[in-house]
Amino acid sequence: MDGKRENYKWELLALLCLAFFINQGDRAIFGVVLPSIKSELQLTDTQLGMVGSVLFFTLAVMLPIAGYLGDLWNKKWIIICSLLFWSAATLTTGLAGGLAGLVLLRSVATAGGESFYAPAAFPLLAEHHTRTRSLALGVHQAALYVGVMTSGFMGRLIADRWGWRSAFYVFGGCGILLGLISIWRLRDTAVDSMRRPSALGASRPATGAAWKVFFLTKTALFLTVGCAAIVFVNNAYVVWAPEFVREKYGLSQAAAGGCSMFYHHAAALAGVVAGGRLTDRRVAACPDFRLRLMGRAMLLGVPAIACVGLAPGLVLTCLAMAVFGLFRGLYEANTHAALFDVIAPCYRASAVGIMSMCSFLLGSVSPWLLGWLRGVCPVGTGLSYGFMVLAVAYLIGSAGVGVARRFTFGHERYREVAA
Repeated sequence: MDGKRENYKWELLALLCLAFFINQGDRAIFGVVLPSIKSELQLTDTQLGMVGSVLFFTLAVMLPIAGYLGDLWNKKWIIICSLLFWSAATLTTGLAGGLAGLVLLRSVATAGGESFYAPAAFPLLAEHHTRTRSLALGVHQAALYVGVMTSGFMGRLIADRWGWRSAFYVFGGCGILLGLISIWRLRDTAVDSMRRPSALGASRPATGAAWKVFFLTKTALFLTVGCAAIVFVNNAYVVWAPEFVREKYGLSQAAAGGCSMFYHHAAALAGVVAGGRLTDRRVAACPDFRLRLMGRAMLLGVPAIACVGLAPGLVLTCLAMAVFGLFRGLYEANTHAALFDVIAPCYRASAVGIMSMCSFLLGSVSPWLLGWLRGVCPVGTGLSYGFMVLAVAYLIGSAGVGVARRFTFGHERYREVAA
């Protein structure tokens, strides 16, 4: 690999980390400023949960389309257009005047833009990083945690000083700025150059080929069970964890948003970087190491999630959130790298889209479910019961990954030449 390509792969990682940082910050600020939105717009808990659920449902519907196009079109422009569109939608969310406006701008428009990012970004990183794949994808995932942590503090501080609408203006504006910078810095790759419309031909994947490859690859299906469990839990956590801590311990909105997002995602950051480095060192000698680590991390996360809902004091709750975050990070360092271990490069964007679609279809239910539990259960108990449901989801996900490692991965592994 020549020096320029070696340097660019790290610049690419930096640019995509910034984009993912803004992506997740945009998504997380809704949960942080949720009490202010509820008060001003006079919405119920079920309605607020529905806003999050519609967002994730829209993502699920759009992701397979985005994945198919990601295997055909230039990934640079897919990423840039996605970033600009979702950032504009986030900015205009600050203009919403009621439930319909939130659903249209926050859920439909924002999700429509975000859906095109991951199917293009993850395979693009994997193309440039082979020996350092888990590390690169892990660092990219770490940008998610930093984005959520930052939004937990900054979003609440901005909302307290200038109102909740200003939080959306700031985060959306930053995304638009980064999109404009990326036009200049993000580059085509050799593979992308061959996929421009003028060069497409025999190499164009058939419309249904990626779906056939994915659903005939049993390991991919079992990994989707694990990914769906992760998304189900994460979606509910980012929407309701700040309100859970505020309600249970009587904290201010800023303090509740800060501690619920910081401790969990700081530990997840440590887990994802450590998991990426450890996997890259071990996977050559032990090809199924990614799946071993993922299954065990998710299984160990089950009691941690349960403790979040049951812990009797704030210190123990924050500790449980951190332990849960650590195991989440160890899993997410390998979410897409494990999928790419059984999917050929020409179908990887589609595979990300299909796996994400299935995961977000299930995950779209969890914010609404926790909002419903909060409304029907005795005061102060609904969200605690909700965390019990999330723990069960992790148990099911761990079982899915374990089955893949034991029964299907060995004969379905795609052997790729490292660069």
